Amino acid sequence: MLVVILALVGTVTWERLNASRAAREWSQHSYRVLGTTKDLAIALRDAERGQRGYLLTGRDEYLGPYDAARDRLGLLQGELQKLTADNAAQQERLRVLAPLLQHKLEELAQTVQARRDSGLETALRIVNTDTGRNDMREAEGVLAAMLADEQRLLDVRLAQNDARAWWVRWLVIADSALAVLTLLWAARLLNQAWSRSHRTEAEQRDLALRLRTTLDSLSQGVAVFGADRKLASWNECFQVLLDLPKAMLRPSTTYGAFVEHTAEPGRPALETEDQIRHGSRNPREAVTYERERADGHHLEIRRTPMPDGGFVLTVSDMTKRAQAEGVLREAQKMQAIGQLTGGIAHDFNNLLQVILGNLEFVRAKLDGDAKLQTRIERAAWAAQRGATLTGQLLAFARKQPLAPAAIDLAATMPDLIPLLRRTLGEHIEVRYVETAGLWPAMADPAQLESAVLNLALNARDAMPGGGRLTIELGNRTLDEAYARDHVEVVPGDYAMLAVSDRGHGMTPDVVKRVFEPFFTTKPDGKGTGLGLAMVFGFVTQSGGHVKIYSEPGEGTTVKIYLPRAVGTTAAARRTSVPVELPRGSATVLVVEDEPAVREIACAILSDLGYRVLEAADGEEALRVFGANAAAIDLLLTDVVLPAKVRGREVAERILAIRPEVRVVFMSGYTENSIVHHGRLDDGVHLIGKPFKREQLACKVAEVLGTAAVPGTEAGNVVSLRPKHDA
Repeated sequence: MLVVILALVGTVTWERLNASRAAREWSQHSYRVLGTTKDLAIALRDAERGQRGYLLTGRDEYLGPYDAARDRLGLLQGELQKLTADNAAQQERLRVLAPLLQHKLEELAQTVQARRDSGLETALRIVNTDTGRNDMREAEGVLAAMLADEQRLLDVRLAQNDARAWWVRWLVIADSALAVLTLLWAARLLNQAWSRSHRTEAEQRDLALRLRTTLDSLSQGVAVFGADRKLASWNECFQVLLDLPKAMLRPSTTYGAFVEHTAEPGRPALETEDQIRHGSRNPREAVTYERERADGHHLEIRRTPMPDGGFVLTVSDMTKRAQAEGVLREAQKMQAIGQLTGGIAHDFNNLLQVILGNLEFVRAKLDGDAKLQTRIERAAWAAQRGATLTGQLLAFARKQPLAPAAIDLAATMPDLIPLLRRTLGEHIEVRYVETAGLWPAMADPAQLESAVLNLALNARDAMPGGGRLTIELGNRTLDEAYARDHVEVVPGDYAMLAVSDRGHGMTPDVVKRVFEPFFTTKPDGKGTGLGLAMVFGFVTQSGGHVKIYSEPGEGTTVKIYLPRAVGTTAAARRTSVPVELPRGSATVLVVEDEPAVREIACAILSDLGYRVLEAADGEEALRVFGANAAAIDLLLTDVVLPAKVRGREVAERILAIRPEVRVVFMSGYTENSIVHHGRLDDGVHLIGKPFKREQLACKVAEVLGTAAVPGTEAGNVVSLRPKHDA
């Protein structure tokens, strides 16, 4: 009977204790619901407060409360959804509240965007519609109802908790017998032991599940081998990376079986058991090695010893990293070659300027001696050929100033096809393929024309017995995945121009080097190796991308991707140089540090009737200008000058004193003072070295306004004008 009484008293006491604990938990639950609801209301007001501050001031720092509150609202809604899952009335209120909060946030975001884009008045017009205020009032009403309902539940639960606590107290007081206290204490101890055991078992099961889930979620393959070299555990990625059959993946499969299965002829994938046993001086040290599979996948394998004598094998796929490193090495190589070629071209252009300028100056003075004229023309042709090669070097080095414009390829290419047919010869069939709705391309028209001609000539040389050349136009979008494999590519829309031939093609080793300057597979004297280098430099400097696809015996396709032109204005068409050179009587200040170049430039200008002043550097130019400030009409200055005062600074100082002075820059290559991102700054006039007598005469006359300036055409897209000489 005593045992029954003790059991009865203990059972009742235990039930009351559980009920009291449940009541406390529900009370705490109500507190959490109340707190979360209040936080939601505060976050909503913070969002509105941040929006109002930004509308009034226009300063982004006032958006801090708005941004923080906007991010918290979704989290708080989700928390309330979970906390009130057992309360149908609160769930219904949350369903009513959700669209109100969404509408309010949309109204806040709309006013913030309107304030940023159009100003305060536009934002206030949205606010004055009272839509946001009505949503706010309804949302606050719903939140108030939720608070009131939860407060009522809290009061009920607190009362229940107090009542149950009272019952527990009186039961404990009534049970005054020592035996009952002893039995209760023993029951409590037993209950605690059972709870701990149950909790530990649940934790062990949960830990095992978490470990299995973690292993399966890894992008690395993991396998655990025991001291007997048999498989104990593995994840799915281990099977995928080593290309293992499912039948092998079972406990007790020996490590040697995996070594035998993954081995390829002359190419072992895993360490042998002998290597594991004798290969490491420190048996506790992890061993890492790399393997390349026959399909090109690069694997990094790491063996980590365990204290019991077994080990963990980790396999990582490093293929993408190896590809990225290869692309980066190639880009660095091309950049280094570009820097070298740009420096060579700079000095060479100055030499060519002296040669070409003096030849043209002498030719203009010779009359009647046809043989001497012929020899001078041959020498001038050779110098001009050198200038062309230098220009190709500069194009590859991406130091050639570009004048990009929106080009309508659909209108341009059909006009260029007849020129290509005449240039390539009758044994080459030229086919043109066009896609409807072509996007305009953003590039320098003259450089694009030269690039297409270079590619066509290369295609002709690849088909000595004749064949078909295909020019294809299309629209392409290069996505993030493509850009990850090509570091120079910016994801976006591009106009694509492809030149394909059915020639002998190239091996992969040759394709890797085709963009290097002076690299050519043609016989000596048949090519300079600068054509594709020029194409690469021009396209890259234009913000585009060039890709070559070629197979031996199957032909070659070169695809040029040029940035899509959006919202650009038309560029002026170029006109031919007039036969009669324009002359003038203005005063020109020539600034050039190379004496020979300065001498020929001054001689040409003097011969054209101009009054010429000269200076060897920037400081001397400023002194000469100070002595003749009122007389100087035009400044002709080299971009790169010795000492501290560069050509751009000379021009800026002179224009600060006399804004009406005209400025023409000359340079053998460009630098960042007048060219940014490969494009001339707005309003800058540049004549590249080496320049002809006619080019200098026309450029000076054009800038001074004494010669006809080529007219412009309306519209947003300009068309290339193909050359009319074969």
